[in-house]
Amino acid sequence: MRKKIKEYLILIIIWIFFFFLLFTQELKCVWHEVTGFYCPGCGITRMALSLMSGEIYQAFRYNPLLFLLIVCGIIYVVYSLIRYRKIKKIDNKIVIMIVVITILYGILRNIPNFDFLAPTAV
Repeated sequence: MRKKIKEYLILIIIWIFFFFLLFTQELKCVWHEVTGFYCPGCGITRMALSLMSGEIYQAFRYNPLLFLLIVCGIIYVVYSLIRYRKIKKIDNKIVIMIVVITILYGILRNIPNFDFLAPTAV
């Protein structure tokens, strides 16, 4: 029992530290700083802050792919809980498809014709 409490306390401390960093520091994407290209994850921190502020459209503009993946994930979890009363394991084909889409998204958001995929403030 004490081990579980210790694990939960460590987890809470890590979350507090994470949110302290999130709200007090401007986190930069190392990949973007070094290469000048956007990675598939660029804009995630700003998206999370926008979601916490209730700015849904702005969150979408910072990282449309992750925003849609979060929405689809929530729908999947709710559907699984209603239909099967537990969260069903995601098929490997779907995971591979998500990885391929993420890689394509990372490539496309750096092509000038697809600059609308880059993280932008409205």
